Amino acid sequence: MSESQKKILEMLENKKINVDEAYRLLGLLRAEGGPGTSPAKAEPGTQTARAKYLRVTVQPDPEHERSGNVDRVNVRVPMSLIRSGMKFSSLLPEQARDKVGFALREKGIDFDMRNVKSEDLDELIDALSELEVDVRSSDGEVVKVFVE
Repeated sequence: MSESQKKILEMLENKKINVDEAYRLLGLLRAEGGPGTSPAKAEPGTQTARAKYLRVTVQPDPEHERSGNVDRVNVRVPMSLIRSGMKFSSLLPEQARDKVGFALREKGIDFDMRNVKSEDLDELIDALSELEVDVRSSDGEVVKVFVE
């Protein structure tokens, strides 16, 4: 284990950073090719690596966390599952696709699943690689959505 990895783990232990921040820092070390590491995700916007996961996390406010009555969320969805799901939609009967399209239009989303092509799907997933959403709610929870 390198000195940098030890420092990151010490910061995590001392609660200076949370688990997600430690994970991302360790990933950056792997990307730099430190000792005993394998290449990881490239910087957003580069074409050298493909996104593997869509990640959603919710971290409680540190004040609420001390009370012990908090919920944490840490969801990691493989991008291959998203790709498969979109391809699977082409197998749906036309009536089902029409119902889905109608339901989406009712919600104000003009989207027709029949128009999605394989190259469009790859372009969408590549665009997601630059997605990063950070929200701090009024009660101090931190919500993050990103691709890794």
